[in-house]
Amino acid sequence: MSIYVLSIAFSIMFLVIIFELVRRQRLKEQYSLLWILFGVLLLVVSINVRFLERVAEWLDVKYAPALLFLFGLLFCFAFILHLTIVVSKLTSQVLRLTQELAIMKGKRTDGEGERA
Repeated sequence: MSIYVLSIAFSIMFLVIIFELVRRQRLKEQYSLLWILFGVLLLVVSINVRFLERVAEWLDVKYAPALLFLFGLLFCFAFILHLTIVVSKLTSQVLRLTQELAIMKGKRTDGEGERA
């Protein structure tokens, strides 16, 4: 079994798993789009062997299937960067909400103290 057949099988299984996770609502649609894009890209590159070999020749890579792993690694880096941006944004929102909640609790406590 060649690496290309294995890569095609992996891509198809990967896409099926992503669609199943979305269907079961275990993965949000906004994140699934990147994973689906990656799966389709990997499938297209795996099926089009000549394109992969031309790119490998252009980049002076001796073993063309190694580019599949390079594409996967680059995608992982891009996706980790995207998730880091999302986490940073959520951290800021949690901090702001916590501060607003503390202010609201402080006002409620001050208001109760005046009534007594």
